[in-house]
Amino acid sequence: MSVTVAIVGRPNVGKSTLFNRLVGKKIALVDDTPGVTRDRREAEGRIAELRFRLLDTAGFEDVTDNSLEARMRAQTEAAIDEADIILFMIDARAGVMPLDKGFAQLLRKANKRVHLIANKAEGRAAEAGLNEAWSLGFDEPIALSAEHGLGISELYSIIGAAIDETILEKEEVDDAPNLEALPLVDVDVSKEVEGDEGELRWNPNRYLNVAIVGRPNAGKSTLVNRLVGDERVLTGPEAGITRDSILVPWEWEGRVINLVDTAGIRRRAKVQKKLEKLAVSDALRSIQYAEIVVLMLDATVPFEKQDLHLADLVEREGRALVIALNKWDLIEDKNATLSMLREKCERLLPQLRGVPLVTLSGLTGKNIPNLMKAIFKIERSWNIRVSTARLNRWLRGMTQSHPPPAVSGRRLKMRYVTQAKSRPPTFIAFCSRPEVLPTSYKRYLINGLRESFDIWGTPVRLWVRGGDNPYVNDEKKS
Repeated sequence: MSVTVAIVGRPNVGKSTLFNRLVGKKIALVDDTPGVTRDRREAEGRIAELRFRLLDTAGFEDVTDNSLEARMRAQTEAAIDEADIILFMIDARAGVMPLDKGFAQLLRKANKRVHLIANKAEGRAAEAGLNEAWSLGFDEPIALSAEHGLGISELYSIIGAAIDETILEKEEVDDAPNLEALPLVDVDVSKEVEGDEGELRWNPNRYLNVAIVGRPNAGKSTLVNRLVGDERVLTGPEAGITRDSILVPWEWEGRVINLVDTAGIRRRAKVQKKLEKLAVSDALRSIQYAEIVVLMLDATVPFEKQDLHLADLVEREGRALVIALNKWDLIEDKNATLSMLREKCERLLPQLRGVPLVTLSGLTGKNIPNLMKAIFKIERSWNIRVSTARLNRWLRGMTQSHPPPAVSGRRLKMRYVTQAKSRPPTFIAFCSRPEVLPTSYKRYLINGLRESFDIWGTPVRLWVRGGDNPYVNDEKKS
């Protein structure tokens, strides 16, 4: 039994630094600029043998209008509601600020276990702030340095005690009889757990990592909120709201999907500020760890140069790609526009022939089932395995229909082909002189693989190798 721990406080007190230390990885963006974190980020925290759910939050602002800061405050309040333990962080060097006092009053009303953390407590400059922290009315403040790891042992004691209390509460609830829960008749519930073949219909380990990428203001965060049915990530008319890549677990038809909402990626020449560079690097890293990448395009201005660069990056990383045309409800002549965009996609992205093109509206939720259908279909293509026997029958047919060309008066001979791995599908073809095999013939073989084995839209790798010459060793011996 674990607990949920939320780190809260005003901007720039070191919440994300502590989050990264407890997670053991630098996954939250950290900078000296106040207000770097905007969404609440979730990960597994670790202190020695303790494991707990950890939430990083945006800096608390005392605003309640429709501004971005007010929406960030709503995300922080949602984290407070979810948490079992709240680590209320202040800056020990700066002392207690008016915003800290207002936030302390709000936390007292939350009726949660709140522990005051005085961060940046290394050195004498923090002594005055530590003494001043008593005025907030909580228990003894914990002197901490998230940067240097000081005070983590005190956190271990706090979280360990909370986990023990949670286990005891759980045992008391389990031991108490619940007459309303007793069945009136004997019911065989095994069918609710097992499918027709005796396999579990829902396996929490069979998760799928799906990253949603695109240019700023393409509607990525709106789509994530629509999928999960909650205002999980910040949205709004402002471009570039999302900074951190936020992972949101979600379930669709018995399948656990890790949705990753990423920051909008602009052209490299336009990215000047350090904070945006960090956000873009985080988004690009999410592509590397994803299995399926959904490239969000604004249907009103689709296939900009940056969109093509992102699609090419996904192909080079070997990830399966689905192109989502968002804001489709704003398009008037839908049939003509869709035909034009399909033709444009095939022409501009020949390396991803047959890539799924899905029209949808993240705001209204229209065509989301079509998006999920395309994701699962492209996943099957990305994981495909073809036997060597089938591949060599296919190779004989391909070489008979279109034999390899003759180079320098000598015709190339394709010997055999086998699949080396999947994710993405990777094949190795052996021929007599691989170094002179034309690129056009290699492309002919790749297109044949796509058509014959239904590997559309996913990267296909074909490596050409030469067979060993059986007379080389004899010549050396003589």
